[in-house]
Amino acid sequence: MPLPKPQSYVQTPEQPAPIRRRGWVVAGKVGITLLTLGLLWHSVVADTATAAAWRGLLTRALSGAGRGPVLLALLLMPVNWGLEAWKWWRLARHLEPVSFRRSFRAVLVGLTLGFVTPNRVGDYAGRIMELKSRRLDALGAVFLGRYCQLVATVAAGTLGLLYFLLRFYLPAYPAAKLGLVGLTLLINALVLLPLYHSELLVAAVEAVRPLRRFSRFLAVMPTYPARILTDVLLISSLRYAVFCAQFGLLLLAYGVQAPVGPALAAIAGTFLLKSLVPSLNALADVGVRELSATHLFGLLGEPVLPVLSASLSLWVLNIAVPSAIGLIFVLRLNVLRKRKTPDPAPAA
Repeated sequence: MPLPKPQSYVQTPEQPAPIRRRGWVVAGKVGITLLTLGLLWHSVVADTATAAAWRGLLTRALSGAGRGPVLLALLLMPVNWGLEAWKWWRLARHLEPVSFRRSFRAVLVGLTLGFVTPNRVGDYAGRIMELKSRRLDALGAVFLGRYCQLVATVAAGTLGLLYFLLRFYLPAYPAAKLGLVGLTLLINALVLLPLYHSELLVAAVEAVRPLRRFSRFLAVMPTYPARILTDVLLISSLRYAVFCAQFGLLLLAYGVQAPVGPALAAIAGTFLLKSLVPSLNALADVGVRELSATHLFGLLGEPVLPVLSASLSLWVLNIAVPSAIGLIFVLRLNVLRKRKTPDPAPAA
């Protein structure tokens, strides 16, 4: 069955939007702002556990032995989202010429919109609105970036969970250990394969009738050369390492004393379990991550409260604070701007 061709949506200049449409856009921006601020207040201030963690984070940042680790984790926040912007820039410029500045702005807008939407689908809208054309193709590009991040998460996370399964659950079953190692390798191979052979993924979606309508959004994926995919996967891996470093620094700041190797396994397992569970919005991610982290670190003999505080602080640094910053760009977003016909997009 032939694969659908990538969409090319070259826009012709549009007339200025009617006043009524502009009014709806303004109302939408105000609504997103109020909803985001309300969720931030509920999660950071009104929620007792998160508020306590936030106060502890500020206390450790200003004084005490935890000052250095907390400040380092804070400095890694713009690095984290800068890497995400770099990843999106590599993907977006395959569709049209785009600057890194616009890519960074698109990431922050997407982060804010994703904060208030189920499964963070607003992240897609935030990024494609920054493009001037081929916006449906951009959906496939966003998915591709997310998939690369998932590959890095699965690779590290399966190894982390493998450590805990072999050490705590299957110490007396050598045959089961061998089978589990083989299963881990198979899972990683199956996850990596669709990245470099995305035509198989598009064909599979096309073959399933209820999913067929989504195939046109993914059709752009096979047009990305292996060199770009490898670059994006490496950037995703580097960003994953930054996440792990931030979590490790916050654990250190709160007094967690687990050995480095087992602690990294627990961090990787926590991120994987969080990624596999769908969420209604960014707040739901908090519960999944905290439950996973406290369980895995509990197996290492670490108390619940420091792990819980570090995990909540990680969420505040990497989601809550950047989402608040992204509101600035949401309010300035020109949704109804005139779209120009773009120049031919570079191949890489």
